[in-house]
Order: sequence, then structure tokens, then C-alpha cells
Amino acid sequence: MADDWFEKHEGLRFERREHGILWMTIDRPDALNATTAAMHRSLSRVWDDINDDPDTRVVVVTGEGDAFSAGGDLEWISSFVGDPVELRQIMREAGDVVYRMLRCEKIIISAINGVAVGAGLAVALMADISLIDEEARFTDGHLKIGVAAGDHAAICWPLLCGMAKAKYYLLTADFIDGKTADQIGLVSKAVPGDELLAEAQKVATKLATGPQQALQLTKRALNLWMDQAAPIFDASLAFEMLGFLGPEGAEGVRSMQDKRRPDFTN
Repeated sequence: MADDWFEKHEGLRFERREHGILWMTIDRPDALNATTAAMHRSLSRVWDDINDDPDTRVVVVTGEGDAFSAGGDLEWISSFVGDPVELRQIMREAGDVVYRMLRCEKIIISAINGVAVGAGLAVALMADISLIDEEARFTDGHLKIGVAAGDHAAICWPLLCGMAKAKYYLLTADFIDGKTADQIGLVSKAVPGDELLAEAQKVATKLATGPQQALQLTKRALNLWMDQAAPIFDASLAFEMLGFLGPEGAEGVRSMQDKRRPDFTN
């Protein structure tokens, strides 16, 4: 298969390595890899191309520079607040990120090299194996802007770290560092930052040189746990979009743009 499809996905950079390992880098370092509308679309569609690519066995996803992805670009987010037509498209794409990652037969490894929020965090934690820099920090962050946690959290956080921890970190939107995320089971493994990419390559090589059908069918079976939570995820995604149509979402986004604390008291 030719690599023509690489060019379709704006904001993503690809590199082929031996044994069928594909590195995918979220590539907007001047903005901490914050997602634009085009990048969000790319993250929702790229998994089908990876799945159909016979030259790829394992994909490693990481971020360029010091961040994995610092959430949605504020200018882009502000453009769809209060717009039901645009929010319908955003909702579809956000759902596709999760469902297409679940359906992708190829093993997905995330190498979380820095801050991760929003759609970037969805990719990071929906990966089959998530590796993180011990000092990296992430937050679901939706509550900070006045909307429900909807991108991915409801489908996987309770399975990964248990309901008590999931509720605490989603409701407070507190940041979690890599060491803590490892301890509570929210990620697969935390390692020192200078070892992260080498560890990702090591794990990818082990899997890429292993029995592919057995790996893919094991992934498929395990993901049936998340399939059972699909109605929960769909509801959470709808609740998130509802928030962007109301006053709390509008205030939350304005406060981020103004670099001040939001006022939700009214």
C-alpha cells in the first residue's frame, strides 16, 4: 500500500520503522499540539487507514516537542460554542476517535511525553498500551470549561482505575502525573522521560514480531468490555455537547480565553 494516505491527515506526521512499526506524531509543537478542527478530523479518521494498511502491524502515537496534546485550540472551541449544527459534527468525530480506535485491529501504543488534555488525552488513554513520562501531567479538563466529561472518559476510566478514582479525577478535573496514573492503573506504565520513546520502541518491536492474529484477537476480546459501555459513552458525549449549548460552557470557554477563573455561581 502506498503512503499517499499520510498526506490526508493534517497535523499528523508518520514514520515507518522496521518490523511494520508505524510512528504517528501529533505535530503542532508551536501550540503544544493543541487540536484544530482539521486535526480533530484527522484523529477521528486515521485509524481506518491504519487498519487497512498491510505494512503496519503496530502504531506508536506520541507528540512533537514537550507536549502530547494540550487539548482543543481555544479559537476552534469558541467557534462551535452555541452552534448545534457544528456541534453535531464535533460529536460525530469525537465518537469516531473512540470507536475507530476500538475497531482498529492493529495494536496502538501511546507514548505520552507531556501534557495531554481533550481529544489528545482520548487518543492517549484509548490506546491498547499507554506509556507515560513519570513527570507528564494530564487532566480530562472538561469540568474546567463547564461541560460534562464526554470525549472518552466514561467508556474507559472506570474500567482502568475504578469508579471512585474515576469520579474523583473527572469531577475535580485535577491534574494527574505519570507516576500517580501508573499507581492507580489509569495508564499501563510510567517511565523516566528520557527512557519513554526507547521503551515505546521496545514494546512495539516485541508486539510487531509476535503472532499478529493472536494479538489482534486478544485485543478484540478485551475490547468487548468497553463495547458494553458504549451506551454510557454515547450519553456522556451527548451531555458534553449539551454543555456547549448552555451558559456554563460559554462561561468556561470565555474564562479560558480571558485567562481567569470561571464564574459558574450564576
